Amino acid sequence: MARFNGYPGMGGGNNMNQLLRQAKQMQEDMMKTHSEIEAKEFDITSGGGAVTVTMTGKKTIKAIKISPEVMDKDDVEMLEDLIMTAVNEGIKKAESLMEDEMKKFNIPTGLNSLL
Repeated sequence: MARFNGYPGMGGGNNMNQLLRQAKQMQEDMMKTHSEIEAKEFDITSGGGAVTVTMTGKKTIKAIKISPEVMDKDDVEMLEDLIMTAVNEGIKKAESLMEDEMKKFNIPTGLNSLL
């Protein structure tokens, strides 16, 4: 039986060092993946393309494009709803992408925000 500082069953120091190296490498890989996702940009549309929002994986809005056809001064609420829908979908997409990518590291849901 392996001994660790005289205690049986505690494993050898070499195994612990290897485990620490693996944990450090996993942390580095996770941080790299996290940064790559945050740098990605994607377009989300609503209203059949009437509103397009360009957002990063970091949930930062880079651009909003509005089709002139939906610019109706008598129906501002519709335009507001289209923008809100596109932004909310972008946020969901960014969060879903991050969650999907972090699954390969076997990280429980909710802990990804600790990165």
